[in-house]
Amino acid sequence: MTELNAMQEELCQQSRWDFSDLRALFIGCTLKRSPELSNTEGLAAIAMEIMRRQGVTVDLVRAVDHEIPVGVYPDMTEHGWPADEWPSIFEQVMAADILVLCTPIWLGEKSSVCTKVIERLYGNSSQLNAAGQYAYYGRVGGCLVTGNEDGVKHCAMNVLYSLQHLGYVIPPQADAGWIGEADPGPSYLDPGSGGPDNDFTNRNTTFMAWNLLHVARMLKDAGGMPAHGNQRSSWDAGCRFDFPNPEYR
Repeated sequence: MTELNAMQEELCQQSRWDFSDLRALFIGCTLKRSPELSNTEGLAAIAMEIMRRQGVTVDLVRAVDHEIPVGVYPDMTEHGWPADEWPSIFEQVMAADILVLCTPIWLGEKSSVCTKVIERLYGNSSQLNAAGQYAYYGRVGGCLVTGNEDGVKHCAMNVLYSLQHLGYVIPPQADAGWIGEADPGPSYLDPGSGGPDNDFTNRNTTFMAWNLLHVARMLKDAGGMPAHGNQRSSWDAGCRFDFPNPEYR
């Protein structure tokens, strides 16, 4: 069990909301295969622990451990690749009310693995839900970033834009991160880095976790996003909502 600081513990104990029917998926986009230590997943452990303390079912997938080809189609075996584990990961994505992408910084950008995950999410984004909206409607997204060079906000901006463009709701302050001294400075979990004790990082990670929970709760209780003015199925059928319907001019 991940250790929380005193404030995080107190917030967990004071919670009066029931989040026990929610599910969260964290996708780690480190370049290191298991069992190598991921600093970004070290930071994610705090947010995951806060959610678990609230009864949320939390899953962690380290993308690089899986055979995920590049591409923007739901199943790349249909496009010449010999294997593709993305379809099974996508089932976890669709089962989750909360998706958090966790990435290190390399050359000022999110990792190549994170880019690939977003591209594969994009490959499924044209699918529709039961209300005729895009597949990811009614879910919330966030991101966590670590590194020892500048770029936390730049990476978060890119990831959160991508998620909202695909249909995720982005709560307030839905990102957090930590950077040490400029390369070759320490990484988040390195002894003496100060990362796990950094108040700014702990505060933002805590706010992110709770804001994801609160907005996911509101969306779940509301039955998702209201289905008016955003239904691809209705648009394709000719409905223009508050605009004149071209079928009846």
